[in-house]
Amino acid sequence: MRAIWKGAISFGLVNIPVGLYSATRSANEIKFKLLRASDLSPIKYKRVAEEDGKEVPWEQIVKGYEYEKGEYVVVVGEEDFKRVEITSNQTVDIKEFVDLDKIDPMFFDQPYFLGPEKGGAKAYVILREALKRSNKVGIAKVVIKTREHLAAVKPLGDALVLELMHFAGELADPGELNLPPAKGIGQKELTMAESLIESMSGDWQPENYKDEYREALMRVIEEKIKSGGKAPARKPAHAKSTKVVDLVSVLQESLKQAQAGKKKTAKHRKAA
Repeated sequence: MRAIWKGAISFGLVNIPVGLYSATRSANEIKFKLLRASDLSPIKYKRVAEEDGKEVPWEQIVKGYEYEKGEYVVVVGEEDFKRVEITSNQTVDIKEFVDLDKIDPMFFDQPYFLGPEKGGAKAYVILREALKRSNKVGIAKVVIKTREHLAAVKPLGDALVLELMHFAGELADPGELNLPPAKGIGQKELTMAESLIESMSGDWQPENYKDEYREALMRVIEEKIKSGGKAPARKPAHAKSTKVVDLVSVLQESLKQAQAGKKKTAKHRKAA
């Protein structure tokens, strides 16, 4: 694994040499190109002006900010960006420590691994174990690719994770939704829903979940490649009905199926 950069975790007078590593892989998104149907020639895009539809060469293009509808201020060049550019000192600068369970998970965004560098192993372990015992995370500022981020330093097993966070102003307010109040819920339905949740509960095993859409799409693509561009016809999938006529009967049937499934799984395990 190659480090994105090498620097330090800093808090108080403590500096722990670390490397920053990507903790996620690309989503393996299947990418498509737009083609002309008649000969499968790739489509290219042109930069045209709204005013007259004429193509504009790169040297005549500037960046601008729309401060009012149809009104722009031009960013003349790179000098304007350099005035606000933040130089990376490759430091995870912890400002404070807060209780992990006090942070809304909505704030967390992109994780990175922090690995100890030469001379930093002992301090790395001390910080990791202290965070585990206190159930706290370090709230830090860090610069990645000239952009300053809010981040949290969290323990994960034997590793420390730097998780980039959203600033408060980046989160939408759920109060803007037309959300129903809790009143009017029948106790019977609520109890059955709780029972259904309990019967469907299990240990979190992320390896059990696959990107089934991607796998199915790749099978279709491979079939079309083998057949010269044609794939066998498939029956359309029937969408599940979202109409609930009797909530109690639906919950009862769901609970019955969940309990039967759990008994079947337990029986197979016992036999094995």
